Amino acid sequence: MEAGYGTWTSPITSEVCTESSVELISLQVDGDPHFSDIVYWNEVHFNEDGRYVICSADKSGNITQWTPRNFNARSTVHEYGGGDFIVYHGVVYFTNFDDQALYRQTSPDATPEPLTDTSKARRYADGFFDPQSGRIFCVREDHEVVKNGAKEAKNEIVSVDPKTKTVSVLVDDVDFCACPRVSPDGKKIAWVEWMHPNMPWDRTKLMVAELTPSSDHLVQATKTKVAGIQDASGQNWSVIQPSWTPQGELLYIGDQSNWWNLYLVKESGEHVNLHPVDAEIGGPQWALGKTPYASEPASNGGRILTSFGGEFGIIDVKAKSYKKIDTGFSSHDRYGWTAAGNMYCIAYSSSKFPQVIRVNEATEKVDIIREAMSIQIDKGYISVPEKISFPTTNNETCFGYYYPPTNKDYKAPAGELPPLLVQAHQGPTLAFVDTLDLRLQFFTSRGFAVLRVDYRGSTGYGKAYRYRLRNLWGVLDIEDCCEGVKYLRSKGLVDPKRTCIDGESAGGYATLACVTFTKTFQAGVSHFGVSDLEALMLDTHKFESRYLDGLLAPLDAGGSEVCKQRSPLYHIDKLETPLGLFQGDEDKIVLPSQAEMMYEGIKKKGIPTMFILFKGEQHGFRKSNHIKKSLEGEFFFFGKVLGFEPSDIKVDLHIDNI
Repeated sequence: MEAGYGTWTSPITSEVCTESSVELISLQVDGDPHFSDIVYWNEVHFNEDGRYVICSADKSGNITQWTPRNFNARSTVHEYGGGDFIVYHGVVYFTNFDDQALYRQTSPDATPEPLTDTSKARRYADGFFDPQSGRIFCVREDHEVVKNGAKEAKNEIVSVDPKTKTVSVLVDDVDFCACPRVSPDGKKIAWVEWMHPNMPWDRTKLMVAELTPSSDHLVQATKTKVAGIQDASGQNWSVIQPSWTPQGELLYIGDQSNWWNLYLVKESGEHVNLHPVDAEIGGPQWALGKTPYASEPASNGGRILTSFGGEFGIIDVKAKSYKKIDTGFSSHDRYGWTAAGNMYCIAYSSSKFPQVIRVNEATEKVDIIREAMSIQIDKGYISVPEKISFPTTNNETCFGYYYPPTNKDYKAPAGELPPLLVQAHQGPTLAFVDTLDLRLQFFTSRGFAVLRVDYRGSTGYGKAYRYRLRNLWGVLDIEDCCEGVKYLRSKGLVDPKRTCIDGESAGGYATLACVTFTKTFQAGVSHFGVSDLEALMLDTHKFESRYLDGLLAPLDAGGSEVCKQRSPLYHIDKLETPLGLFQGDEDKIVLPSQAEMMYEGIKKKGIPTMFILFKGEQHGFRKSNHIKKSLEGEFFFFGKVLGFEPSDIKVDLHIDNI
């Protein structure tokens, strides 16, 4: 059937995007890999107002839900959370969203029991169960101190005794800490720490100390920096995700080579890069509790399961070799390895929904344990991306994914070019993953081309690329989005008069900045984006309170002026592009006032605009009805602005000045 781009009917509805899907957040195997061959994961249920639910599957693939309906297994440490649960000997320990207390659940049918106070003032995450002491070592973010006059919450490493329910503080003299991991003999603990204004992808330290016999304190005299900031040379090293091998050797991810590679610390003190390669393992530690690699259980040998550049591979430490295994997926994350010889992870592909998979180490057979979405979508409606690179400013190169409009039922009239939607990711240190995302396919199956831009500052391309945005946030990322449009136009792939942009958080800022400071786009939609950079620096949570010191400049060193120069809110007089805004009313990271002030300024100018405030949403929309409304509302807005009528989207939303 012939029809103009943007007017195609698609089976990928907003209901399909949410009601039959979950989001796979994290994955764990039992802390004793010899205890069972059961895999556990946490998933977001959009049709339950975004509740986080811990699930497990046995060797036969039988899935069990653990988290009772009146619980939500989600931590809010650093506001972004992560590290929501751990498992040891079949017992699940998790953080409950409502009170942020640590709970113990002995079986799927058991009522969870609190192990810490339920005052909501103290938050727990990123735990590790030590079988020698029977204690849980984890990160605690203490907000009680703020009530007593402190300027910000206190981040600590603590140990929790599940039997006595006592909590002991081990580390409390740093701004931030993560990844407490105890050695197999129970005598040492490793962790990562960093100070303001650094972020965990900037300058961190890997620390090790001995534990007292009771494991309730550190032996302070043994506290040692193992890797990280080199004070004498001034090197910026990001050291993340330490763990101990079953043999008692220390592993960590470091970027000394310009790439996040995996290192082993030998008894001699030598640090060995186990697989030197220009590709990265892991990613920016916005959320805690990530598991980007897993050691083989002790009785089986000395290999490590991991992912360089997304591929599924095994490092043999003794043989000094690396083997890639083809799973049928393009990207993998969150690993576990059991003594039964099974390896688990979350896998992604441009043509398959995210899945929990099991790979047998001997046969390399791949089994699907859990799919994020159960619905079947005909491939004729799925746009498969092309990984592209294109020239950008300063004679540099930028990267991205280009998705052509795809719908087997339609073709456009001869000579018509498709509208383009540019998407800028969050972070801004994150990067897009090559995965089947129905919210993107919602657009491509209706006739939009989509460009996802991994602008300078993104991870996955080495430290130099990641650091490129220092002091230049709001400059290079904006240039990269615009240069991506220019590149696609030069190839004759998109309509130069129908170009849109959207993004969330930092991507929302890129959207606001692009429509304010450039004439590249004809419409934009910001989802909880930053409009006032100085307001973000002055009034946000602890984790990001000094983040912009590196991306812009410290406020006391010219940062205030830089913020005003690059904040869209202060330059609405330059804005001529229609703009929609979607915002959660409980957002503690980008406050709702940022969107409200932007909206009022645009409306006053007479430019088409729309503002939707979602009740009960934080930094990111998790409720299915809100996700549906934001998807349909954005497409509806673009249609009204660009002059096409969506054939299968009927919403009753008010657009001002149109």
